[in-house]
Amino acid sequence: MLEGINVDVRKKVLLIGITVAVLSAAVATQYARITIGYEFSVVHPSNGFIRFVAMDNSTDGRRLLRIEDNNTATMTIKFGDIPKGMNKTYTAAFAIVNEEGFPVNITGVSVSGTGANFIRIWLHSDPTVDATGEAATARLLIWDGSASQGYWILDTGDMDNSTMETTSTPWDTDDNIRYAAGTPSAINGSTDFVWVQISIDTSGATKGTTYTGSIEFQFKAET
Repeated sequence: MLEGINVDVRKKVLLIGITVAVLSAAVATQYARITIGYEFSVVHPSNGFIRFVAMDNSTDGRRLLRIEDNNTATMTIKFGDIPKGMNKTYTAAFAIVNEEGFPVNITGVSVSGTGANFIRIWLHSDPTVDATGEAATARLLIWDGSASQGYWILDTGDMDNSTMETTSTPWDTDDNIRYAAGTPSAINGSTDFVWVQISIDTSGATKGTTYTGSIEFQFKAET
């Protein structure tokens, strides 16, 4: 009699196991469709959530950072003609401004193309002085011919494209880009902008050669 009871229990357990397996298979073969719309607008680089604001002039008297074709809105840095053996430094090549509603980190810079090893790039505080003479906390060498370590924190932005902290960023109609009207100091982690210094050492360059390439900035935000 006991053996019969044990057999019945085993059968019930087996039946439950089969039922669960069948239900799982049924759930796995359910399908549904949901449509979600999206929307975004493409804006000028000087009006984006990460803005590039011109400052220094090139050897031709125009902005170093410029947009020559406002239809494509592609930013270009025109260093111009630099004599062989010279170290040319732009302490305020341009500024990078955060307009997001949260802090954004500049985590790296990558320079590709010919002559990339002649270029040095700093993120720093005072646009009127050489970054190499500033305090260690006020500068970051982020490209020294190859990628360097470290990052700069851009504080939460105010979502106002017409200003950069205590100075305005009016429109340069000749170079199709916003520029900084003043020279406020940047502080790592406390201001929503930073100055970019670029130096080019032509000691190892070949006279009569034109060097071209691109500079890419990497950003990261923790939201």
